[in-house]
Amino acid sequence: MTEGQSTFPRRDTAGRISGLGDLLGVVLAGLVVGVLALVLFDWVVTIMGTGEFGRANGWLALILPAWIFVEDFRAWPSGPARVVTALVSAAVAVTAGLLAAGLAQELPTLWSGALAATVAAGAYAAIWFHVIRWLDRRTG
Repeated sequence: MTEGQSTFPRRDTAGRISGLGDLLGVVLAGLVVGVLALVLFDWVVTIMGTGEFGRANGWLALILPAWIFVEDFRAWPSGPARVVTALVSAAVAVTAGLLAAGLAQELPTLWSGALAATVAAGAYAAIWFHVIRWLDRRTG
């Protein structure tokens, strides 16, 4: 890579995403792509006459952000801190996402699920990013 080029997201030498803004940016991009794919899929199903628009599960938008989270998880050294941080982050994220879906239950499932996925991904990213680094400073 030449000196003028940079990568996104920025990563440290171990391959870990180095900034919360980078992590949130990649997660948001993944969510947008996921939601657009679901809208397209739902639209095709509606045109074929086999369903009603808005009935796709919006939680599926989490597929690409989950991939990012798994890659960042793998970049950290093995140990119980990494696993516990991931489990706690996931528990809080799912709870926050379910709460958001419940509050948006009047919306079609595509949109309430997409909102829930966005809340869950943001919660996971924020907790994971801060806690794993805090634990790394305390143990390392």
